[in-house]
Amino acid sequence: MSGADFCNEVVISLEDVGVRYKQSGGVFSKPCYYQALSGLNLNIYRGETLGIVGRNGAGKSTLLRLIAGIIKPDSGKIVNNGVTVSLLSLAAGFDPELSGVDNAIVSGMLLGYQRKQIEARLNDIHEFSELGDFMHQPVKTYSSGMRSRLGFSVAMYMTPDVLLLDEVLSVGDKEFKKKAEAEMMKKLHSNQTVILVSHSEQQVSRVCDRKIEL
Repeated sequence: MSGADFCNEVVISLEDVGVRYKQSGGVFSKPCYYQALSGLNLNIYRGETLGIVGRNGAGKSTLLRLIAGIIKPDSGKIVNNGVTVSLLSLAAGFDPELSGVDNAIVSGMLLGYQRKQIEARLNDIHEFSELGDFMHQPVKTYSSGMRSRLGFSVAMYMTPDVLLLDEVLSVGDKEFKKKAEAEMMKKLHSNQTVILVSHSEQQVSRVCDRKIEL
């Protein structure tokens, strides 16, 4: 625990949640399943920053997709107490044919904002992302680090109630990582809930109130 305070209001709860994936096999073979998560119970509190760590294949990204409502559990249930949720992942979200500006607008609208509200924040998003002229180029021309910077910048300025970050602080240059972590520290003292998946336990210890290991 970092010592930061967060309230006891539960915004999302997972009750005995399990997820399994069907594995490929022969045409005449019996279905084979891989159990990604089993019997998971977790309360997520308003205003906390929660770190999730674990080995590859432990189910970290699956957990975020569950919380975001992208996939449904095979067992148990997830209760969302009326909060908006956004998943920021290197593997999801942007239309490669659209520019950084257009993707920022679409991402904000998917979070429930009006176009004029997003356009009012575009200069801030552009400046924080450090993309320069690339902001007006198709995202398909971006490196993974550039996509991460754009996504992180949108998430910082068009904030949902619950922000899910899947390894997005693991790419990009050293200076941007420091700036992103500083912005995360501000979130510790806000009413926004942040859930961070990271391979770096040191990073989790620096920016999170508590952590769970899968």
